[in-house]
Order: sequence, then structure tokens, then C-alpha cells
Amino acid sequence: MSVLPLRRRLSVLVALVGCAVLAPPAARASAPPPAPAPVAASAGRAVAAGVTYRVFDLPTSRGTARVHLLSADLGDPRVSVGLLYPGVVAARAPLSRLADGAGAVAGINGDFFNLTEVQHPGVEATGAPVGPAVAGGRALKAAVPRAQRFGPSLPPGTNTRQVLGVDQDGRARLGELVLRGAVTTPDGTLPLGGLNQYALPVGSVGVFTKDWGSVSRLRSTCGTDSDRGAPCSAETYEVTVRGGRVVAVAGTPGRGAIAPGTQVLVGREEGARHLRGLAVGDRVQVSHRLVSAGRDVAYRFAVGGFPVLLGGAPLRGMDGVTSAVRTAAGIGAGGRRLLLLALDGGEGYRSGLTVVEVAELLRDLGAVDGMNLDGGGSSTLVARTGGSAGVRVLNHPSGGVERAVPNGIGLFVAP
Repeated sequence: MSVLPLRRRLSVLVALVGCAVLAPPAARASAPPPAPAPVAASAGRAVAAGVTYRVFDLPTSRGTARVHLLSADLGDPRVSVGLLYPGVVAARAPLSRLADGAGAVAGINGDFFNLTEVQHPGVEATGAPVGPAVAGGRALKAAVPRAQRFGPSLPPGTNTRQVLGVDQDGRARLGELVLRGAVTTPDGTLPLGGLNQYALPVGSVGVFTKDWGSVSRLRSTCGTDSDRGAPCSAETYEVTVRGGRVVAVAGTPGRGAIAPGTQVLVGREEGARHLRGLAVGDRVQVSHRLVSAGRDVAYRFAVGGFPVLLGGAPLRGMDGVTSAVRTAAGIGAGGRRLLLLALDGGEGYRSGLTVVEVAELLRDLGAVDGMNLDGGGSSTLVARTGGSAGVRVLNHPSGGVERAVPNGIGLFVAP
């Protein structure tokens, strides 16, 4: 449901920080986008040079949503953006711990992730995120198949490969990162189907590196390209490669930390049959990289999610009915302005917003492009306040406490 009827009734509650009045989302997804609502230059409180924070209330027909908003000036050479994560893909930690560990001044939670495995009894949930991830210019993982994702339904025309990132020029942008890789064996070359993913395409071979962590790799062979809850594959194989040669083989995916310079190949169905032809001592070469689809863009940082705003217009066909506590990011000023917001999940605010309303809100705050991130109990916004050396949680997570998450978007300010 659009918040159009509430336009004249919007008032910004001055809470936690001083802030100016903002106009609410006004147009439906199918309407031409209006000019962004003005935001007074005095709004917000400085977290650090180039980063401000404010909070305001947004009335809707279902109740009031409280919005916590960070604004980062990426045109300031002191300000940068980075991936917050626990050091490996398949692990989780509270966002405040991730931010303090990395030295971030503020941040929000990131991608949806493999939280539970109730459909596969005995299979360990990996905690790994859905989409691609890039940290410090290095590819950590690729995207799982669309049907294997967690989170709300994707808008038409979108996919699990889409990211919010920052390029080598320091500009924020939305994009799509595609895995390009191959496994070369004595019998030929196979395309690589996955990189540090909790779910591999049916019939494929995926590679796991030290960036995966120590969690079991079994989940990668469960479900199918059309059904996340389908049984785990009955035909799997694992090959460990070190120094360009096979050093171990196994009939089922294993667990445990992977040493630097070692690669573990996991195959399912046809991929398993190809790997089964390898023996200890055979030469194997594995190559992989994430490439930008459509445009040649190199990312310093990227995190998965799904777009809700493109070119100033909310995407068509999005869910305008289901309301929830959400986290989102918006891009404006030609990629030089990054908006990070998380809704409050405290008592009285749990009705949240629909994804259509989130897109409209980002637009009215000045964003041209916007990404929806993991919400519900994961929605968390942290920042340093009052000159403190560490961050604190500024919204109220809907679960009452911080949920451990696999990654987040961190804001950094150089001295």
C-alpha cells in the first residue's frame, strides 16, 4: 500500500538527534518520479567527517515506522565504504562487533543468508550470504541459484547476482557480478559453477577456498535450481587440490578450515561424475573471478541484495502489501552520496514498510538507485556517538537483541 494518503500528515519526530522535516514517499511505483524532497543542510548529527545520522518517524496506514538514516559523502576523500564480515564467508557475528573489529565509524547489516535448514534435517546451516561479496577488491564468493535464496520474493527482472558496490573511483553503484571460472583436468576443462557458495547449481562443480571457513560443505549439494527444500543430492564427490595437484578425494563433502593455497572442489550429479575420474597426484588447475555484467566495472567492495529503485523510479511488480522491518541503501549525487537506513523494530514500530514504500522513501531522500537488504531481526544500524571509540546500536532490532549476521556495509573515515 502506498503512503500517498499520508503525504500531508508526515511530521518528522525529533528523536535521539536533531533533524529537519522530510517529505514522505508520494508516488506509486507506476507513476513518474517527482523531484526529490528537500532535506535541510542542518539535518542530522555528525558521526565523523562526511558521515551524518538522523532519525525520523514516518506515518503509514498500518502505524508509524521509525527510520534510522546514515548519509555518507563519498566525494570526501576521507570517507570510504567496506565490507564488514567475520573474516570468512560461512560465519556470523553481531554487526557492532564487526564494525568495531574493522574500525568502522558506522554501518548497517547486509545480505540475506542461510539462517536455517529445517527442510534438511541433520544438515548444518552455513550462515553464508546469498549474493556475491567483494572485500578490499577481492572476490569472496559468488551468488547461489535464484531458487536457493533466502528472503522475500525478488522483483521481476532481478536476480541473486545483483550487488551494491563501490568501484575503483570511489563511486557507489548497483551492478551484477557473474562468476567466470574453470576446472582444467587431464580429461578436459569444466566450467566452474560456484565459489564459496552454500548452494551449487545442479550438475555443477564448485570451489571452496580458505575464505569459506570451517563449516561443512554438505549444504552446497542440497536443494535444486527450482526447489530450495528438495533433498540433498545422492551423487556427490570432493577433491582437494594443492600446488596444482590432487592431494585427497572423498565421496561426500567434508568440513574444516581450508589452508591457504588449497582448493576444495565439490561436485554434484554430473559434476561429481567428472571429479570421480581424478586420482591423487593428477594435475588440476582452477581459475575463478567475478566479472561485472554489462559494464566493465572493478569493485573495491560489493554486497548482495536486490534493487528496488533504478534511475529514480521504483521497480514495477514489487510487493506493495507485505510490511516488515527493513534495511536498505540508496545512491545519489552520481554515486557520491550513499544513504544507509534501517527501520526500528522496537515496540510500536514493528509494522515497518513495504518494499514499494522503501523504494519511494529512498527516492524522496534523494537517491536515484536503491537496494533492499536483509530485514526483520537482522535490521541493525550502528554508529559512533558522542565521541566514543566504538559503535553502538541506534535502532531497536525486532528480536530485542542484535542478530549475528554474515556481513554488513561499513563506513570508514580516515583521520
